Amino acid sequence: MAEIKSTMDMVMERAARMAAEAEETSADDNHLNEGMRLAAAYLNGDGTNLLEQLKSKAPEEQMAVRGGMARTLLRNIVLPRDDQISEQSLHSLVGLQELSGNSSDIATLCSELKQILEQYGQHREQVKQQFDESILNQLKMQLQQQGMTVSDEMALNPTMHPQYQEEWTRASAELNSQYNDALDQRKELIGQRFGI
Repeated sequence: MAEIKSTMDMVMERAARMAAEAEETSADDNHLNEGMRLAAAYLNGDGTNLLEQLKSKAPEEQMAVRGGMARTLLRNIVLPRDDQISEQSLHSLVGLQELSGNSSDIATLCSELKQILEQYGQHREQVKQQFDESILNQLKMQLQQQGMTVSDEMALNPTMHPQYQEEWTRASAELNSQYNDALDQRKELIGQRFGI
């Protein structure tokens, strides 16, 4: 019977330890979520200074809040869907620099991220232009092989090629993958600097 009590005591002690750890984790999660919420408000243009927001928190909360802010900002740095870099991405880069206290290594990484985003738009446009020209040449060759003459090149539309969408989707995905890898590498370095 004594063995049963000692086993029961061990189970109760372990349960108490787990409950204490859960409370710590829960508090950190709450602070992390608060940081994410503050960064989201910043990105939505509420005009707050992230560093001031962070300094207003208790010292024991600041690391988790800062981590939440950095996570949200990093998540919002994405490849542009059109020719323009999204305001959200640019605002996130500014927020990260602000949050770092204008640290030179974060500023350098943010500058690299901005350059990658700018290069992506230019590179995507070049790839699209080359791709369209290639498809247009294929269409001309097909028409010539059928004995037709191409008098008006403007009438030919490369998007009308049967495989255009499939091939462009594949080429675009490869380009996105390359640039996302480059973005992810820099974002990971920034995350490490912020301890996330």
